[in-house]
Amino acid sequence: MSQASASYMAREPSRADTVYEQLKRDIAEFRLLPGDRFTEANICTQQQVSRTPVRQALFRLRQEGVVEVHFRSGWEVKPFDFEKFDHLYDLRILLESTAVQRLCQTEDQSQTNRSGQGVDLSVLASQAQIWMVPESERCTDRSQVAVWDEEFHLALVQAIGNPEMLRVHRDVTERIRSVRRMDFTLQDRIQATYTEHTSILTAVIAHDVTTATALLLGHIQASQAQVRSITLHQIHQARRLASA
Repeated sequence: MSQASASYMAREPSRADTVYEQLKRDIAEFRLLPGDRFTEANICTQQQVSRTPVRQALFRLRQEGVVEVHFRSGWEVKPFDFEKFDHLYDLRILLESTAVQRLCQTEDQSQTNRSGQGVDLSVLASQAQIWMVPESERCTDRSQVAVWDEEFHLALVQAIGNPEMLRVHRDVTERIRSVRRMDFTLQDRIQATYTEHTSILTAVIAHDVTTATALLLGHIQASQAQVRSITLHQIHQARRLASA
């Protein structure tokens, strides 16, 4: 086998990965509702795979707190935990607020802030090219804006040069992704995201720590409230359709 072929095979998702991603989509899009029960055999039939990759995928989801197993009665999608959701958002706010404060301490292009940590200002420049554009040039593709939104908030933490903070932020991002992306099901939230990201960047570039921190907090909290409302509505609608 050639080195190129070996490299390709190393990157190719396993069957367990494929089952895992499909189950996560089914749960995130409420095809599997909180409280729904199912068996490994059900998933094997639906996805046309053997039990081993299904079991691997389910135990991975169990570790993430998405599903739980019941002795002799299969698996269950865990009820949506709004308290855990709020805790993760609290952690996200703490990480990003700290990042914004340190970015605002960067006085010049020396790329060090007052605490002596390295700062990569080019990360912010690349974000400005996406968000600080005329309204006529704004993207309306919900999926793309959702990806860019994650990258924007990740960039704030990445720019301060603290790999441990970045690692934790990536983990939080992964754990809230399924609900967070509901924020972009409404067109006005896409426009609000452009406006709010631009305002945050403008304040950071101006070293206005008070304004930048307040804008960031308001932005995240507005999104948090919106996705909570949409999640409750989606669960209600899915249950109503299922019962009909």
